[in-house]
Amino acid sequence: MSTPTEPGGPARPVDLGHHGDAELRDTGGAKLVDLAVNVRAGTPPAWLRDRIAASLDSLAVYPDGRAARRAVARRHGLPEECVLLTAGAAEAFVLLARALPVTGQRVVVHPQFTEPEAALRAAGHEVGRVLLRAEDGFRLDPDDVPNDAGLVVVGNPTNPTSVLHPAAGLAQLARPGRALVVDEAFMDAVPGERESLVPAVRSLPGLIVLRSLTKTWGLAGLRIGYVLAAPEMIEALAQGQPLWPVSAPALAAAEACSSGRALAEAAEAALETAGDRGHLLDRLGAFPSLRVATPFPAGPFVLVHHPEGAALRLRLRELGYAVRRGDTFPGLGPGWLRLAVRDRATTDAFVGALTEALGAGLGEA
Repeated sequence: MSTPTEPGGPARPVDLGHHGDAELRDTGGAKLVDLAVNVRAGTPPAWLRDRIAASLDSLAVYPDGRAARRAVARRHGLPEECVLLTAGAAEAFVLLARALPVTGQRVVVHPQFTEPEAALRAAGHEVGRVLLRAEDGFRLDPDDVPNDAGLVVVGNPTNPTSVLHPAAGLAQLARPGRALVVDEAFMDAVPGERESLVPAVRSLPGLIVLRSLTKTWGLAGLRIGYVLAAPEMIEALAQGQPLWPVSAPALAAAEACSSGRALAEAAEAALETAGDRGHLLDRLGAFPSLRVATPFPAGPFVLVHHPEGAALRLRLRELGYAVRRGDTFPGLGPGWLRLAVRDRATTDAFVGALTEALGAGLGEA
């Protein structure tokens, strides 16, 4: 069970604008192995780079998103009217905060990606928090969301906990008059996309699903994502967009990543990530002082706790490894660290550094 909702208004001081890429800055010229950013290594693939490069020939023409929108709609078996292309999921959070008509309390389920709350606060809204607890494995009990919430935001699988909430449980949060926003930015890294609520977009009232092409395809610098929702919600959000909000190269990427070839590659990558995550968990199990947040992580990252996590992060940085601090996520403290799943050779090398770090004044507790 989660803790009660925090009231709106002043929240516990947390840097909501801190993201994993900050761990790779100000390195003094040192090149760190990146375990802090949840973008699949070795991406984008060559065929996708070629598709994006080919779109540069059309830069003199205003971008036309119709083909990409059709491709995304086909990929999910939805009408085009249920799709809105955005400049990454970040733009979608801003649109939800500024353009979506909502009555009642705005609630964000934490710990999770901080941009939804940051966007809501920047738009002048008070934000309530449902703080999930470590002792419960950071799993959500639908009853902990207040009945008067007019907007509920939850990640699935959740960043940074890597918890995959059951779709049936999330569906219980939907009701007339409420916008239920499910951030599925990492769902394509889950084999079979199990527990996705996309199939319920046309049946669950108020459901809004967000997707990103950043993580699996390595397109953080291109800014492309999309919203799936009922046509009336899509229209309300679209009213908040400027003209031509998504660039021609980003539209080319959206169309390409919705193809059969891309879906097959993503499915294979999800299985590979699951195997690599299992290897990481096995290796982490050798350290009694490390605790994994959930016994069944589902994302391309794992959340771990160490009694001296803040010092451990800095020591790992000295040894050439960047990991994501956890204390900028509401509901977590300095002992929490997020580790991106990488190939087994990288994991084995990291475990060597971890062994050295824990033996240098950070011994097993």
